[in-house]
Amino acid sequence: MSDAASARARPGRRPGASGTREAILLAARARFEEVGYDRATIRAIAVQAGVDPALVMHFFGSKQQLFLDAIEMTIKPAEAVPAMLEDGLDGLGERLAAFYLDMWESPDTRDGLAGIMRSAFSHEDAAALLRGFLGSEVFGRLVPSIEGQDAALRVGLAGAHLVGIAIARYVVKVEPLASADRDTVVAAVGPTIQRYFTGDAR
Repeated sequence: MSDAASARARPGRRPGASGTREAILLAARARFEEVGYDRATIRAIAVQAGVDPALVMHFFGSKQQLFLDAIEMTIKPAEAVPAMLEDGLDGLGERLAAFYLDMWESPDTRDGLAGIMRSAFSHEDAAALLRGFLGSEVFGRLVPSIEGQDAALRVGLAGAHLVGIAIARYVVKVEPLASADRDTVVAAVGPTIQRYFTGDAR
């Protein structure tokens, strides 16, 4: 939906604060995916969610916070990271690789994740927001569980490796990686990610 088309729609209010907030986040993710961070306006997001722009600001305060909350809604690190760490470091590389690829392959999260990544690649503000979120909410939750020296570096290398795999597989669609079976990719990537966590990073 273009901003012009969005502007012609009549926004209304949805009942229930939690339902309204979720509707705004879903609309925001869709706009970020369609037009990127810079061109995704609060007004267009509000119209797409069926609410008044003032309500978007009431819940989120700024587009920056809306973008951060859209990332949170997609990745849910407060749930995902503890679940991956439940069984300790053994097999963590494969569990992390499986989780990340599943986000890209699930219809519930793949478009939102693609929009977040494209926004970060095309706008420095979005890139800074994503870096900060990953550093505190994802990497920051993993680092304390990594033993040995350079724990932050190890986690960063693992994250960079997975981002590269995702861009090649799902965005650029490099073959034969793009059409490879998900389990095949997880089995191939998992041991490398595991080495970042338990091997020698130097």
